[in-house]
Amino acid sequence: MPIDPYLLLLLGTVGLAALIPARGTGADVASGASTAAIALLFFLYGARLSTREALDGLRHWRLHITILACTFLVFPLLGLAARVTVPAVLTDPLYQGLLFLTLVPSTVQSSIAFTSIARGNVPAAICAGSFSSLVGIVATPLLAASLLGSTGGGFSGDTLLKIVLQLLVPFLAGQLLRPWIGTFVQRHKKILSLVDRGSILLVVYTAFSEGMVAGVWSRVSPARLAALLGVEAVLLAAMLALTWYGAKALRFDREDRIAIQFAGSKKSLAAGLPMAGVLFGAQASLAVLPLMLFHQMQLMVCAVIAKRRARDPEVTAQDPAAASRIAVGTGTRSG
Repeated sequence: MPIDPYLLLLLGTVGLAALIPARGTGADVASGASTAAIALLFFLYGARLSTREALDGLRHWRLHITILACTFLVFPLLGLAARVTVPAVLTDPLYQGLLFLTLVPSTVQSSIAFTSIARGNVPAAICAGSFSSLVGIVATPLLAASLLGSTGGGFSGDTLLKIVLQLLVPFLAGQLLRPWIGTFVQRHKKILSLVDRGSILLVVYTAFSEGMVAGVWSRVSPARLAALLGVEAVLLAAMLALTWYGAKALRFDREDRIAIQFAGSKKSLAAGLPMAGVLFGAQASLAVLPLMLFHQMQLMVCAVIAKRRARDPEVTAQDPAAASRIAVGTGTRSG
């Protein structure tokens, strides 16, 4: 079972914020740097995303509509249904974080990796990640403003304007400049990925520092955290079952069903963390906690499923040696 090394860095950042939270002038500097980092992140997302490749994938429109429906319709509906767990199981802030994780886009890298391991439709998984990222830039903030506003999130016209300026405008700027900077971005992909991850660490440090100063962690007990893990396990199991058997009911073949299951059942930590920083402010530390836990859970569970899919009878009958090799490892990254 894979333990994402980047998640360990995130947890280390959380620990640093708990021990040495940014206060006073330091908090102002960290907040300003975090705002700039979020804008840079979404600018780079826009510069990387090939809209042409995404549009080329429209030829398999039934599959992509199914994955988008799972990501932005079925997931949020299950999140709304989880409201019954408040207050007996989850506190309201933890529930808001749980609901928020159901609104963020799907992963890219890990969806592709697990689809490949399971011998599924890899090109479809690649296009699905692009579609989900593209739609999520608009859909996630709008869904959050609509659904979380009704649960005490306090979203207003000013918040929506902040979302547009910090997320949408930089993303569109990256897309517009892609013809000129796209080659540079691809050539220096490894270096810029470090910028991405460093920016997210800064966002997490700022959010958890604000949470420590505001005393939000005094409201979370170990029992509540255990309950959160239980609710998330049920949520993930429901989505894995719905994506697999639902795709079968829609008469998708095995390769497409694998792509639908892995792209439609997971959520992106990389996209969700900066969005939470914009949407929740001082409450972001509690809001991102469910997403961080769900991220690791989905990696571990999907690694097991992908290996089992690679050993399906129809796969081993076609190429037993290849299936055996594919079932060996599951190197994944945050997505």
